[in-house]
Amino acid sequence: MILRREQKTTDGSAARWATGIGLGAAFMYVLDPVSGRRRRGLIRDKAAHARHVGSVAARKTATDFRHRSEGLAATVFGHGRHYDDEKVLASRVRSAIGTVCSHPGAIDVRVNKDHITLLGPILEREADKLVRRVKHVPGVGSVTDNLARHKSAEHISSLQGGRRREARFEFRQENWAPAPRLVAGAAGLGLSVAGLRLHGLRGGLAAGTGIALLLRAVTNMPMKRMLGVGGGWRGIDVKKDIHIQAPISEVFDFFRNLENLPKFMTHLRQIEVHEDRTWWEAVGPAGIPIHWEAEITRFEPNRRIAWKSLPGSFVRNAGFVRFDEDHKGTLVEIQMSYNPVGGIFAHAIATLFGSDPKHAMDEDLLRLKSLLEYGKTRARGHEVRREEVARRDGEGERPEGPSPEAT
Repeated sequence: MILRREQKTTDGSAARWATGIGLGAAFMYVLDPVSGRRRRGLIRDKAAHARHVGSVAARKTATDFRHRSEGLAATVFGHGRHYDDEKVLASRVRSAIGTVCSHPGAIDVRVNKDHITLLGPILEREADKLVRRVKHVPGVGSVTDNLARHKSAEHISSLQGGRRREARFEFRQENWAPAPRLVAGAAGLGLSVAGLRLHGLRGGLAAGTGIALLLRAVTNMPMKRMLGVGGGWRGIDVKKDIHIQAPISEVFDFFRNLENLPKFMTHLRQIEVHEDRTWWEAVGPAGIPIHWEAEITRFEPNRRIAWKSLPGSFVRNAGFVRFDEDHKGTLVEIQMSYNPVGGIFAHAIATLFGSDPKHAMDEDLLRLKSLLEYGKTRARGHEVRREEVARRDGEGERPEGPSPEAT
């Protein structure tokens, strides 16, 4: 008993020490005489943004719950009801067709009171499922099947292309609607709390499952993207807009001349152009170098440059830069998606230390704005002038790659 009390006292002291150290570090971070004012301003901005996002999410969730309740009530109390308006019934049937048929446009629907006649070509594997689905549409009394069944789409123009449709359970979809997210988040939170109160393997499994479910609901991101495993290039989305008071052709030339970008973009160390491919070296968290190869997927002069990393790259990424001209200069829009090893957790750590792509992009674009508008900027402690990175004759020609129509 004495040992247990001593252990409990020791654990309590350690917890109090850890709490005190954490609070002290937080106060030092916020009240720093040099950077404290800027940090407090950033915290206020982020808090205001979080309140706005929360209010929008609450409004969307309430609307989603209301619509689902109204739909459920209409389904329960309106089942078997006959609709006098044939246009309404036809719309309901066409909506049902789109959930099970890969080529809904090929199906002709004819309505006579509550009787439905189906005509047109359809793949054989989808026909019976389609007829069953139409029979269950509220208001449908009977169905006449005049569909022309085909084993394959060969030589039938209306059955070309398309994609196979199937009804999927709400929680099997990649993006969850607001109402299911709220339900899943509440279940995950409750499961986490219950798991923490339990002991042993059962408590650990419950807490881990609850935390995973809660994160899935909050981020609305599949687990493979969240963990950065098997998610391809899609993981963290980054977007940035900036207005530069310079002609669109001049701004575009600075981006197309890739080998000069590291001179004023400090998160880039080196870029090498090899025919239709480029080799990049960037600075990652803690100064760790990161390499990848990329290819230009779209190139429209003075309009758009798009790229994606090649398979085997350490960090998969893809994105585009779009240029829009206005009477005061050029609006530059950059969108990028990248999938870091460790997923959103690695991204959160990088953000904490100010080495995430969004932070680096903000600083680099401000340098570019200064370079183009004032002719100079500072990077890595040295002054860089516009003449040093301006495109020389014969440089910066169009990279080899697909035409805009190819993507």
